[in-house]
Amino acid sequence: MDGEDGAPKSLMEEMYANGIEGVDDAPSSSTSTTIRKNRPIISGEQLDIEAYAALYSGRTKIMRLIFLADHCDNSGMQLEALRMAYDELKKGENTQLFREVVQKIDGRLGPNYSTDATWCAMVDRKADQRKDKLESELNAYRTNLIKESIRMGYNDFGDFYYAHGALGDAFKSYVRTRDYCTTSKHIIQMCLSAILVSIEMGQFAHVTSYVSKAEQTPEALDPPSIAKLRCAAGLAHLEAKKYKLAARKFLEVGPELGNSYSEVIAPQDVATYGGLCALASFDRTELKNKVIDNINFRNFLELVPEVRELINDFYSSHYASCLEYLGNLKSNLMLDIHIHDHVETLYDQIRSRALIQYTHPFVSVDMRMMADAFKTSVAGLEKELESLITDNQIQARIDSHNKILYARHADQRNATFQRVLQTGNEFDWDVRAMLLRANLLKHEYNLRASRKI
Repeated sequence: MDGEDGAPKSLMEEMYANGIEGVDDAPSSSTSTTIRKNRPIISGEQLDIEAYAALYSGRTKIMRLIFLADHCDNSGMQLEALRMAYDELKKGENTQLFREVVQKIDGRLGPNYSTDATWCAMVDRKADQRKDKLESELNAYRTNLIKESIRMGYNDFGDFYYAHGALGDAFKSYVRTRDYCTTSKHIIQMCLSAILVSIEMGQFAHVTSYVSKAEQTPEALDPPSIAKLRCAAGLAHLEAKKYKLAARKFLEVGPELGNSYSEVIAPQDVATYGGLCALASFDRTELKNKVIDNINFRNFLELVPEVRELINDFYSSHYASCLEYLGNLKSNLMLDIHIHDHVETLYDQIRSRALIQYTHPFVSVDMRMMADAFKTSVAGLEKELESLITDNQIQARIDSHNKILYARHADQRNATFQRVLQTGNEFDWDVRAMLLRANLLKHEYNLRASRKI
């Protein structure tokens, strides 16, 4: 592996040895004596469902538990998630979702987790009474034409439908409050309610629309609301596979978020979603400036040490360690309701960027050593490199016989000559223009033309 312009031997040795166990990496600074030799990898432990569920509240807590049960291969985890979903639903009023969870449990948790017909009947009866009361109150408000009361009436209806799982009706009720909003804060409240329901319905086009509406009234936005809107926008971009835009939104989330948006997202999710999207879409400079040096985002990363470490490893070119972290995280990410569909794509993009970054400083790379660094076979690595070269992401050629990657670099000598010629032509044009102007001024051409007019 030969370095460009006599690359420092220490850098070359580090890149050469990366991925081979027991090799010391270069220190991060001249005064640092920290050695990463045999640094333990945080293992991908089985998800602690109770701790995971405690991060969330409301409907999203239940839906995440159901999603986990549906996508987990471990029967013990499935039953634990369904048990917690059952207990959570008994605290609410959504009898339809309760019956679905009971059906999924299918008697596997004993008689205590079976259909509670008495409870369902009581909740449904109270719901009918509550709905009649809300309708009569809203009709009275509309008769009296009291805008604030009408707004609150529709808002109460939205809360009622949301609690009972009628998300479409809840969305309509929240949106109807818009015509009766009298202050900017009312508009923000309407937008946040509409965003919440839209996320639950998976209607992310509505999310983007109402985030934009809320941002049009900046005078009423407090820091926690701004953080919530950025989280919602990040989720919408993630769903649309616009990973760079999603990363930017998550990276802009301020510490004011805290646990205030637990009905949608946890601070740990901000770190995970933002970190992975940034790795998949940012170049090296952006990764340093917008992620690693971002003080606010660093606070989120502290909550998820695995993501923090893999980002630092990627930037430091410790690819074997980075890829091992990714491998350990994958099983739990596949159980996440928002990012599970994007894991494979994000992982492929992160690996491609790692391959590109690895080859960039060198004129030639021994593919056997590179395969060791990326924990893959030479044949598999060759196919990956072929794909990147075909897509014009790596400017190089492969010597399949000797298993060496040769970088294709522009002819620097010819490029220099071309720049010199271009500079000479520009200088010639500037001189001619100055001479022409001097002659015009000398013969007072402009003055005589104005007198004729």
